Amino acid sequence: MADGLFHVPTPLNEPILNYAPGSPERAELSAAIEDMLSAPIEIPAIIGGKDVFTGNTTQVVSPHDHGHVLATLHLGGEKEVAQAAEASAAAWADWSEMPYASRAAIFLRAADLLAGPWRQKLNAATVVGQSKTPIQAEIDSACELIDFWRFNCSYAQDLHAQQPTSSPGIWNYTDYRPLEGFVFAVTPFNFTAIGGNLPTAPALMGNTVLWKPATTAALSNYWIMRLLEKAGLPPGVINFVPGRGADIGDPALAHEDLAGIHFTGSTRVFQMMWKTIGNNIAKYKGYPRIVGETGGKDFIFAHPTADAPSLATSILRGGFEYQGQKCSAASRAYIPESLWPGVKAQLVEEIGQIKMGKASDFSNFMAAVIDASSFRNISGYLDEAKGEGYEVLAGGNCDDSVGYFVEPTLVRSHNPKSRLMKDEIFGPVMTVYVYPDNEVEETLALCDSTSPYALTGAIFADDREALIEMSNALRHSAGNFYINDKPTGAVVGQQPFGGGRASGTNDKAGSAMNLLRWTSVRSVKETFVTPTEFRYPHMD
Repeated sequence: MADGLFHVPTPLNEPILNYAPGSPERAELSAAIEDMLSAPIEIPAIIGGKDVFTGNTTQVVSPHDHGHVLATLHLGGEKEVAQAAEASAAAWADWSEMPYASRAAIFLRAADLLAGPWRQKLNAATVVGQSKTPIQAEIDSACELIDFWRFNCSYAQDLHAQQPTSSPGIWNYTDYRPLEGFVFAVTPFNFTAIGGNLPTAPALMGNTVLWKPATTAALSNYWIMRLLEKAGLPPGVINFVPGRGADIGDPALAHEDLAGIHFTGSTRVFQMMWKTIGNNIAKYKGYPRIVGETGGKDFIFAHPTADAPSLATSILRGGFEYQGQKCSAASRAYIPESLWPGVKAQLVEEIGQIKMGKASDFSNFMAAVIDASSFRNISGYLDEAKGEGYEVLAGGNCDDSVGYFVEPTLVRSHNPKSRLMKDEIFGPVMTVYVYPDNEVEETLALCDSTSPYALTGAIFADDREALIEMSNALRHSAGNFYINDKPTGAVVGQQPFGGGRASGTNDKAGSAMNLLRWTSVRSVKETFVTPTEFRYPHMD
């Protein structure tokens, strides 16, 4: 490759298309959805650049029409994990020694392919496979993933540029090496962009990856893998191995070449993985890096001076977009008594206006939750909400006869530490605690202490001193904190995402902080004129 100090193009956030009636993007997405629904496909594992049809299959269905089969998915196990580890090892030397600019070019090309000819294929797969409405898919599977690839290339360049000072006669420099072994990327169903980012962020830094996608996001994640191949990703750099959790996780975590975990999913699973790594620590060649973003019980806290209509709108959007299945989704709110009557009236009225149905219908605000297991879990909380200590003010019903549909539900809890105020439900259930106006300080303490999570949160007030008080009281309660806005919709390059406490390691996806975790830094000192006498001057 030619010599030079290469600079990746300055990243800009990908514009969100609006899909208005008559727009070309609406027609293109509609056609792509029809094509995606026309006939089921077969999804293999992809290991070392080769399709692997295991014969152990499951069906991929559409959550809002679970009788419609989208794909037959071939599931991997111990054998495929061993093959992927071997393929990763075979690809590691060439990939880790490839000049950074060449690696970055692959992901920059992937971003441009996604921004152009692949955009509606990924969006359509997300709409039909994960039941995201068109605009939610556009934000996620197009814009956010494009942003991850472009901004990560820029952040990695900035990392490589961070070099130490040098004394006269000495040249010091930092070598940002990849980890030795493979990174195990475990990705969730709820964001196609996370499916694309978790394996590619370590790969950008020279690592090879074993990628286990969520089976419920297999369709969109499969097309991401094909897109990366089209962009020129060499075989074996990322190995796509779908499968059930323990079937892939147990052999991956037991492998001596495990170098790191890049995880988004449940707190319980992440804690189990961490414990397994601890139990296996003596068998690894190095100490695995553990990076995870897990659960949340995200809050909205309103001060008596908050603007009530803005507060209500933020609760609706923050709580019910994508059926409340965002890690950042608002699921508990603290509202003062003086504001509650107006906020309640607006919420009840507008929840009644929310249209729910197939994600492919552009007029719907909500679609179905992801699968039968999620439906059962949410249904259990709705049953509890109909009992003592709660009032169901809107919604509360569900139906899985055609798709996994759960109504947007507003619940008032008279106990600020009830299960619906504490537990992560991961569905369209918003629980409200109404507090006396003169108990702001005490209720802030409740908000901070009730949940074990600390992912996102939002505060609302018009009084600046109140905003300062609230922000200070809730400083450690959320890794992404919003003032007079809903606690969802973090944008790459603007609000790096991640939380603490039981919500994860807070390594901020879409930032240089995250990329640094996938390097093992070597400090190099070169002396230009080496001493030839062991004695020091003070010895004379």
